[in-house]
Amino acid sequence: MMRAVIFDLDGVLVSTDHFHYKAWKQIADRLNIPFDEGVNNRLRGVSRMESLDIILSGASDKQFTDEQKQSLAEEKNTIYRKFLEQLSPADILPGVTETLEGLKVKGVAAAVGSSSKNARFILEQVGLLDWFAVVVDGNQISRSKPDPEVFLLAASQLECDASACLVVEDAVAGVQAGVHAGMEVAAVGDAVNSKEATFTLQRIDQLLKLI
Repeated sequence: MMRAVIFDLDGVLVSTDHFHYKAWKQIADRLNIPFDEGVNNRLRGVSRMESLDIILSGASDKQFTDEQKQSLAEEKNTIYRKFLEQLSPADILPGVTETLEGLKVKGVAAAVGSSSKNARFILEQVGLLDWFAVVVDGNQISRSKPDPEVFLLAASQLECDASACLVVEDAVAGVQAGVHAGMEVAAVGDAVNSKEATFTLQRIDQLLKLI
């Protein structure tokens, strides 16, 4: 019996991938580092600094100090936050509101477990924040997915055993994090081909049939 559902944010509740891409693209183009959708897909579910390291690995002829990396990460976040100001309830992905309403009727707690340090801001922008009993984001964790820290912390704050939590993820790294946390995982979007997921969903509102 599932007592709680822990949702990833980007690609599950709201899609901001295009904003991430545009922000990182500005940085990469300025540094003359190759960056395309293929590289961008490798950034899914990982932290900002880890994403930066992946991008900078494409510049073998350049070396960056920790201070320079921190400055680049802050620059990217400034650009990204400006894009996020454009978000509205119209950017909530299909079926999300109905799913959250259904979970509330069933008495199942809802939480967010995201590596993004902007998760709370995004939820506020689209009007979803009040639906979640707990929001754990990149400001509260030291290890990104596939490490299970974010989901285990969410379960702890919910005062719920990991075995009674279901994770909803669209990234393979997130699916692995949920499995490592000892939770069942419902894969959506790009993660539906993961062999580690417990369930696969074509639409997020199908989740209600699992609870």
